[in-house]
Amino acid sequence: MREPLFRHPDEPSPLPDFCSLPVLFTLLVTGALAATVVWLAAGDHRDLSGYSVGILFVTWLALVIGVALCLLRTWLQRLPGHLPYLAAWLLIMPIVGAASWVAHGLDEALQMGLLRNGPAAFVRDNVLIAALLGAAILRYFYVAAQWRLRLAAVTRAQVEALQARIRPHFLFNSMNTVAALIPVDPVAAERTVEDLAELFRAALGQHEQGDGTLGEELGLIDRYLAIEQLRLGGRLRVQRELDDLPPGFPLPRLLLQPLVENAVRHGIQPLREGGVVTLCGACGSGAIEIEIANPLPASPTRGGSGHGLDSVRRRVAFRYGPRAAVRAGPEGERYVVSLRLPLEHGPSTSREDGDARADRR
Repeated sequence: MREPLFRHPDEPSPLPDFCSLPVLFTLLVTGALAATVVWLAAGDHRDLSGYSVGILFVTWLALVIGVALCLLRTWLQRLPGHLPYLAAWLLIMPIVGAASWVAHGLDEALQMGLLRNGPAAFVRDNVLIAALLGAAILRYFYVAAQWRLRLAAVTRAQVEALQARIRPHFLFNSMNTVAALIPVDPVAAERTVEDLAELFRAALGQHEQGDGTLGEELGLIDRYLAIEQLRLGGRLRVQRELDDLPPGFPLPRLLLQPLVENAVRHGIQPLREGGVVTLCGACGSGAIEIEIANPLPASPTRGGSGHGLDSVRRRVAFRYGPRAAVRAGPEGERYVVSLRLPLEHGPSTSREDGDARADRR
């Protein structure tokens, strides 16, 4: 079962996944650096064979520790408070002690002569080094986990602030549109109220946490554009090229809608003749690419604060990592925002996804 993204501030951060490649890489690099420092401090730089065996021993030891903590992670996570980290630290030392005793025995049995100290001193020294390095590494993992949790909390706060900003904007503009439609086109007014209700239900659902889907986000954009279309009329024209996108792709809620809203407010509203908002999407090369473009006014207009675009950048970096990218800027006579999101999960081919695509059409 997937762990919840947001935890209570008083709840301890989770242990890292010791079977993941980044964590194993951290253990291997730390062990290799420790072995190198010990070798340099000894002053015997000519004994390259001993150094090579030491690196091999440390690498094997780091893998054993990583696998052992990975297998015991579920049990460790059940401990209260900060005890999971303390228990992990205490488990490292007997593993290192036992491995050091076995390594010293092999050195004596094979008569390699690499270890000059007795078995007790060799085990003692390695356990002390492991205790210091283990404490430092676990402290690093703890601080990194706390940072991720704080970043997640900030991201959630930004989403809630964005939701609070959407409420009055849609409420005032949409209610004015409905009031104008009632005497001339009651059917359109009723449809607008229904679209508005669905839009608010999707955009302001405080009970829903975590990711939505790309299909849900595109449906939210369609509802927003339908309301703005009634307000702006023929000035707002929309060109969609989104059929190649997987509707089931996991996407943070309210990620694309603010970008489309900015395109309408800053690209269409200032132009008396209006313009075209272009929504394009493609899937390939291990990522999906989404582009939102709007015309640039001939004369400079009062721009926004840029908080919406900055929030999108931070949320994309937090959710998808360094392989994702958000680019924004003028290209000729258009202002273009493009997103590249890695395909962490394969495109969904379920019937529900097909129905979601059909609904958008």
